[in-house]
Parts: sequence; C-alpha cells; structure tokens
Amino acid sequence: MSDTAAPTEGFTLTRVFDAPRELVFRAWTDPAQFAAWFGATSRVPLETLSMDVRPGGAWRAIMHVDQPEPMELLFHGDFREVVEPERLVLTLKNPADADDPKVELVTVVLKDLGDGRTEMQFEQLGHLGAEEYVRTRHGWSAFFDVLAEGLPTAG
Repeated sequence: MSDTAAPTEGFTLTRVFDAPRELVFRAWTDPAQFAAWFGATSRVPLETLSMDVRPGGAWRAIMHVDQPEPMELLFHGDFREVVEPERLVLTLKNPADADDPKVELVTVVLKDLGDGRTEMQFEQLGHLGAEEYVRTRHGWSAFFDVLAEGLPTAG
C-alpha cells in the first residue's frame, strides 16, 4: 500500500462516553464489540471481521447495507499506531475500489475524564470531496450513537 498524496480534506468529531477509557478502547479493538456498533443500522457479521491490532496489522469488515438497495461494502485497512488504551491510528481503503492507492487516515484519541467517562477525539483525513465528508461524518455520528448505547457504564 502506498499513500501517493497527502490527505487534503477531513473532519473531526468529539464525543463523551459514560464508560471508562479501557472499555471504549476495547470497543474499537475487540472484533465482537466492533461488529456490534460499526455500521449502525447496517450489519457487520462477526465472521466477516478480522483485526490484527498492532502497528502494521490489517483489519477488514464486510458491511451489509439494506437501504436503499441491498449491497455489501468491504472496509479494510491497517493499523498505523496502537497505544492502549489511549490512541489508535488506522487507515480506511476505498470500499468500492480495493486498488485505489489513496487511503483515509482515522485517528482516535481517548482521554480519561477521571469520573468513569471518556472523551473521544475522532479525526478522519483523506481525499474525499466535501459532500462525501458530510455524509461520512453523519455516518460515523450514527455509529457512535450505537457505540454509546452498547457500552457498559462505570457505575
């Protein structure tokens, strides 16, 4: 894989979860937990998901989308940084074109707020157009709503 051009566009999201940082990190790195929230209303069957959570390790997931028409989307990439339980950097390759050399770079920084809550700073940078980033941001927001509902709380 090569990054032929530096990322030029992107967005950031900040969310606070009512769960300890270790549990939020695990939701990103444990295949069963990731499959439960990634995709929101779409399905990611656990048997389609693999994660080698280490720098240079690969990940992949097949998302089954039912609306507006049934389709499967292959999401895949690699982990660039893994600092448990505070930081993940991973790539997202184009699900429509596995040979596309451009990747999206996702950075997740988890901050322990000290009261059983975790602040997540999420950033995606890459080569999508402005309208695609609006849709992508909306999608991640929906994913994080599902993540928040499924996390055990500290109390």
